[in-house]
Amino acid sequence: MTLNGWQKKYQEILNEFGYDRTKEIRSANILNSLLKTRFELSNLERKIKNKIVFVVGAGPSLGLSLQYIKKFRNFTKIVADGATQVLLENKIMPDIVVTDLDGNMEYLKKASDQKSIMIVHAHGDNINRLPHAISFKYCLGTTEDKSFGKIRNFGGFTDGDRCVFLANHFGASKIILIGMDFGTHVGKYSKTGTYDKSLKLKKLRKGKLLLEWLATKSNAELYTTSKPIRGFKNMRLADLQRFVR
Repeated sequence: MTLNGWQKKYQEILNEFGYDRTKEIRSANILNSLLKTRFELSNLERKIKNKIVFVVGAGPSLGLSLQYIKKFRNFTKIVADGATQVLLENKIMPDIVVTDLDGNMEYLKKASDQKSIMIVHAHGDNINRLPHAISFKYCLGTTEDKSFGKIRNFGGFTDGDRCVFLANHFGASKIILIGMDFGTHVGKYSKTGTYDKSLKLKKLRKGKLLLEWLATKSNAELYTTSKPIRGFKNMRLADLQRFVR
């Protein structure tokens, strides 16, 4: 079930960014037709429910965080698109990858080949990339609009904040953000190729606001190891090991 109040937030996104809802729905319909099998949500629940979950973003602080993440190989890691590459390069396996397919496709496919669950998001301007989803072994489609068929809506806007909404939806006991900076600098793995930096930063600001809204509704304990987010407790990376025992 979609988080109560999400439709109002979605309408805000459409208005603020000038998105065409018709294209959003069309994209979701295309992704639904591409996915040949229905992904069992119980597979996500087993990895998340009542567990400590690390949400790993591709912010500038990610590089310094890797030495700490490596100590927790048995903890569920939900990873935003661009962070997938740097984790795999450092022999850290994502359990779940949340992507709108604008990251490094080589590494997204590597994650899928190594049994990461791929959460592929459909929106109005990624229709041409959606066929990549066919190559993922374990794949669930998402939308910011209404759930239907093989497509679900757990809430969230950017890859990073959608990771948190996903962890919340499936009942994580603690959600710890790593490399989720929401600052004025874009991490080198956050976007590939050329992009509009001002638009990217605007999306990050919106993602942060959505997380602050989620914090007013979530039953999970929420923490961030990077820049402050209202409703999330700050935690030092050096304290992680003591905290999660």
